[in-house]
Amino acid sequence: MPDYTVFTDHVLARQDGHLLVVSLNRPDRLNAMGGGLQQDLTAVLETARDDRSVRAILLRGEGRAFCAGGDVKEFNERAQGPQSPTRVYDTVRGSRIIDTMLSVPQPIIAAVQGYAMGLGSTVALLCDVVIAADDATFSDSHVNIGIVAGDGGAVLWPLLLPLGAAKWYLLTGERMSGAEAARLGLILRSVPADQLLEEATSLAQRLADGAPLAVQGTKATINRILRERIDLLLETGLVYEGATYMSEDHREAAAAFVAKRNPTFIGK
Repeated sequence: MPDYTVFTDHVLARQDGHLLVVSLNRPDRLNAMGGGLQQDLTAVLETARDDRSVRAILLRGEGRAFCAGGDVKEFNERAQGPQSPTRVYDTVRGSRIIDTMLSVPQPIIAAVQGYAMGLGSTVALLCDVVIAADDATFSDSHVNIGIVAGDGGAVLWPLLLPLGAAKWYLLTGERMSGAEAARLGLILRSVPADQLLEEATSLAQRLADGAPLAVQGTKATINRILRERIDLLLETGLVYEGATYMSEDHREAAAAFVAKRNPTFIGK
């Protein structure tokens, strides 16, 4: 059995019987995907993937948020520096977390409190079951920082919502509450915040107690739908996203975020 206590920098992991509880642990940055968090999450999921003693995974965030997405302060530092066309290739290769989550045979249950934004919402929605606090906040906010919603949002939101609703939320970056996300079918259900962990753990334990071959085979079968859609859209979305990382609009949006002002976009 792997020693999950080694994942201590930005991810906490502990095993309780057949249930593995994985916690994003960068609470001072609202668990934003920077500083090595994405790599640490990928590593723990890759370890769990091959661990037959794990039959379900509960994914949550420490502190006030599930995951606020990409670290915009880090974006700003990169955006103000010299740009290279290799940024497009780097963005396409950044899909490893998506590939890893799809390759995990065990069901993954997300417990979402606070923010699930941008890449954070993608990570949550890639989970097999999503339960959120009523007052949680979901948003694919890529467009708000001048980049294309290419790292999964353009794949997942239209699968889970009516196409018109998905277009609106992706084109505007508008936020929705956990209660609204449940009403629209983006997630399974929402509950009062003080009941979230108990409800999510109960759902995760129910899956951990199920017949593992049957549960995992069913997940793998259903995920063929998701893989087909990813094969159709993801690479194109990531190329567009990588290109917009080099735009003046992204540089302006990142600087405006840090300065706490409204950006002025020029279409370049």
